[in-house]
Amino acid sequence: MNIIQLTPGAGAMYCGNCLRDNALVAALRQMGHRVTLVPLYLPLTLEQEDQSAGTPLFFGGVNVYLEQKFRLFRHAPFWFRHLLSSRALLRWAAGKAAKTQAAELGEMTLSMLRGEAGNQSRELDDLIHWLRKAEPHTDVVCLSNALLLGQARRLKSELRTPVVCTLQGEDSFLDALPASHRAICWQTLAERAAEVDAFISPSKYFANVMAERLGLPPSRIRVVLNGIDLAGFHPPTPVAGGSGNDSAQALAATRAAPVRKLQSASVLGYFARMCREKGLDTLIEAFVHLRGRERMKDLRLRVGGSCGPADEPFVNSLRRRLKQERLLEAVEFHPNLERSAKLAFLRGLSVFSVPARYGEAFGLYVLEAMAAGVPVAQPKTAAFPEIIDATGGGVLCAPGDPKALADAIADLLQEPERARALGQAGARAVFERFSSQSMASGCLRVFEEVRSPLAQAQALEMTGTGIGQSARDLQTH
Repeated sequence: MNIIQLTPGAGAMYCGNCLRDNALVAALRQMGHRVTLVPLYLPLTLEQEDQSAGTPLFFGGVNVYLEQKFRLFRHAPFWFRHLLSSRALLRWAAGKAAKTQAAELGEMTLSMLRGEAGNQSRELDDLIHWLRKAEPHTDVVCLSNALLLGQARRLKSELRTPVVCTLQGEDSFLDALPASHRAICWQTLAERAAEVDAFISPSKYFANVMAERLGLPPSRIRVVLNGIDLAGFHPPTPVAGGSGNDSAQALAATRAAPVRKLQSASVLGYFARMCREKGLDTLIEAFVHLRGRERMKDLRLRVGGSCGPADEPFVNSLRRRLKQERLLEAVEFHPNLERSAKLAFLRGLSVFSVPARYGEAFGLYVLEAMAAGVPVAQPKTAAFPEIIDATGGGVLCAPGDPKALADAIADLLQEPERARALGQAGARAVFERFSSQSMASGCLRVFEEVRSPLAQAQALEMTGTGIGQSARDLQTH
C-alpha cells in the first residue's frame, strides 16, 4: 500500500504521539509498504531514526500563528512563508510555544478544525499540492489525531483517497480550552468526524469516550492496541516448560510468597511528561507516605520524562515540597533523556507508576516499563485496567488517592517474588502482543478495509491477477 501519515511535531520536546507514529511508519515500511511521514507544525523530536527525514514540513508553526493573528499575513508570498518554515527557526520557536497552554489556543484550534474555511487554508493548499505531485497514487491518508480533522474533507476530495484518523487523547486538550470556544470546537470536530472513513482507538475505553462525545456509531471506531519499538529491551526469560501463556501460573505461584525485608536499593520510578495531568504530584505525595514508614525509609524515587518551559514551575513546586519534608536528596529528576539513557533508567527501577489523573487513552509509558521487566502500579481508571488485564504486569488502586497508591506500591516492594513475577508477565505480554509490528498489522487491517474499490482493483491489476478489467470498469462510472 501507499500510505500518507500526517503527524504534528512537538519541537524540542519528546512527544508520545510522535514516538508512536514514527514507530508505526518504521514497522509498516519493514512490512514492505510505501509510507510517507509528513511532519506538521514543528519538527519531530524522536528517540529512533526519523522516518520523516527528507520530507518537507507543512503548517509551519510560525506561519500558522501569524495567519491566525494577522489578516495581511494570509496573503504573504510563498517564498516568505517557506522561509519561516525552516526547521532551525521552528526549533527555536518551539521553546516559546512550549509555554503556551490549551486555554490560550481556543481561536486557533477552531480555525484549524474549520480546515479550508479557516485562517490557515493556504497551508492546506500547499500540503495538497505537494502530495499530489509527490504521491499521486495514495491508498489511504492517516491523520495522527482528531485535531487534524479539518484537513479531511479536502484531502479526500483532492487525493480521491480514504482518510483514517487515530485517536490519541484529544479530549483532555479540548476540555481545557476556554469556555468561549470549548463547545464550538467539540461541535465542529463532530461535524468533521462524519467525513472520516474510520477511526482507530488505542483502547476500548477511549473508543467509547470518543464515540459518545462525537456522536459516532461504535462501528466507525476500530480498536488497535498501541505498541512500542522494542529495540534495546531484553526479551524476558521464557516460563520453564511452557509459553508466555503460563505467566499467570508463575504469578499465582508467588501470590503466597512470604513478606521479605525491603532491600535498601529499592527504587520507585516515574517516566512521562513532568506535569500535573500525569499525576506526578500524586506520586510525590505517595512517596512522602512511603518514606514515613519504618520499612521504607531507604526507598528512593527517580523521575524522568519530558520537561518543557511550561512544566518547570510545577516541577519546582514539587522540589519545594520535597525539601519541606527533608526528602529532596532522596529524589532524582532526569528530564528529556535520550533513548539509551531512558532504557537504563527503566532497568534500574523496582516499581513504576504514572498515576495520571485524566482519562488516559492508553499510556505508552506503561508498556515501556513492562518491557523492561518492571511491575507497575496504576490507578483503576481510564485505559489502565485494560492494559493490566491484558498483560498481568501490575496492580491497580483507587485513583487520585496518594495513600492508596502508596499501599499498592508498598505491597509490591515487600513481596519481591510477586513483583518479579508481575514484571516478567508484563514483559512477555509486551513482546508477544504490544510491539510496533503488532500495532502496524492492526492498523494495516483497517487501511485495507477502507481502501477505495478503485485502488483495490488497480492493485489487483498490477499484481497480474487477471481482474484488471474491474479497475477500468470503475473508471467509466
